[in-house]
Amino acid sequence: MNQWELHYDRDGTLTTPAETTFLDDLAARGITDLFVFSHGWGTGERRARNLYDSLFPLIAALAPPTAGFAGIFWPSLWFPDPPAEATAQVRAAVEADRPGAADAVVAGKEVAQTLLASFEPARQAAVTRMGELVDEGTAGVGTDTPAVQQARLEEFHSLLGTVFAASHLEPEDAGGRSLLLADDPRAAYARIADILGSAPPDGDAQGLGDLFGKVWRGAKDALRVGSYFEMKARAGDVGRRGLGPMLARLHQRLPQVRVHLAGHSFGARLVSFALAGIGPAEQSPVASLCLVQGAFSHYAFTPLSGMPFGNAGALHAVADRVRGPLTATFSPHDWAVGRWYPKASFLARDDAAADVDPAMQWGGMGAHGFQGAIPARELTLLPPGSPYGLTAGTFHAVDASQVIADTRQSAFAGAHSDIVHPEVAWLIAAAT
Repeated sequence: MNQWELHYDRDGTLTTPAETTFLDDLAARGITDLFVFSHGWGTGERRARNLYDSLFPLIAALAPPTAGFAGIFWPSLWFPDPPAEATAQVRAAVEADRPGAADAVVAGKEVAQTLLASFEPARQAAVTRMGELVDEGTAGVGTDTPAVQQARLEEFHSLLGTVFAASHLEPEDAGGRSLLLADDPRAAYARIADILGSAPPDGDAQGLGDLFGKVWRGAKDALRVGSYFEMKARAGDVGRRGLGPMLARLHQRLPQVRVHLAGHSFGARLVSFALAGIGPAEQSPVASLCLVQGAFSHYAFTPLSGMPFGNAGALHAVADRVRGPLTATFSPHDWAVGRWYPKASFLARDDAAADVDPAMQWGGMGAHGFQGAIPARELTLLPPGSPYGLTAGTFHAVDASQVIADTRQSAFAGAHSDIVHPEVAWLIAAAT
């Protein structure tokens, strides 16, 4: 099988292989259809490689013999899973729509350690210090004075903004910015602990001690919100600055190659924002786009007339870079996108119009598929070989609830990563 690894840094620079080497290989091997797939959040190189080694053969069995496969590697962020002894507790809480329970059972030091690898040295010290402050604040609940705790909290909040707030996101994806810019972090963190369920539902009964017990649990939630904010922005940057321009140069040199873009989670955002980096539609080699449980706004491709914001979706004007069909899977069993994702914009909910459901305003692709994008069709994920009748230039929201359904994979994310299935491979390959 013709397979490549494309490694990008956080700024969107292709580090290996050299672009000319990659394009030379495509030409030498007579590739006509190139499938480009990007992993999502929390995925190191080993996990990403395992994903590609599992999924690409399924696609290859359904694709033309002259197909090639390129797996994107980019520095996404990891957030620790709950410890094994807390798995059942966290699973029950997440199913009860309290996803913050996954944050409550891990220490600040553990969170910081898992985030470090995806940051440059200049920000690593701040991440480490935030983890220390969470643990110091938690240990001081009920014993340290409010003044001491408030000083810790203000230092934490300042560092949170330093590490994460510089990232740019389009309005439909920027709900988390409200947390990073909150004027009263104590109130904001206490509120996020309530909304996400990291604070026990019966308040102090489980030993929170005082308000700061809830606040420090909310601070761990804030770290996750910040990491999501960073990953969304970084995925867009890698796609727009790195993958997109490379695809335009590929088309210039090898105009016969049809590119099929696909991505999972924040990788779906990466390949989508590559469209914005290609240039005019005539410079695009993209023949199809498939978003598998995408972790970005379901309004990204929506015109102004269908938006709850005062602007069109960020990618509305570049959808014509896809010459064939656009598809997006969704599943209610994806807890990461369906339960955590809209709640992470908890402060921004205050800005929502009274007649707009906040869960829909801030919802993700993996929970609902395309929303408001036109023209649109609704489909169900089908077994290999079953005809879809996919239409070029049309947005297909694909119900994957019968396939992307194994919530045992993660106590926090549910079936979010349950994507290695022949049915998913067929949806990607069907556009050829």
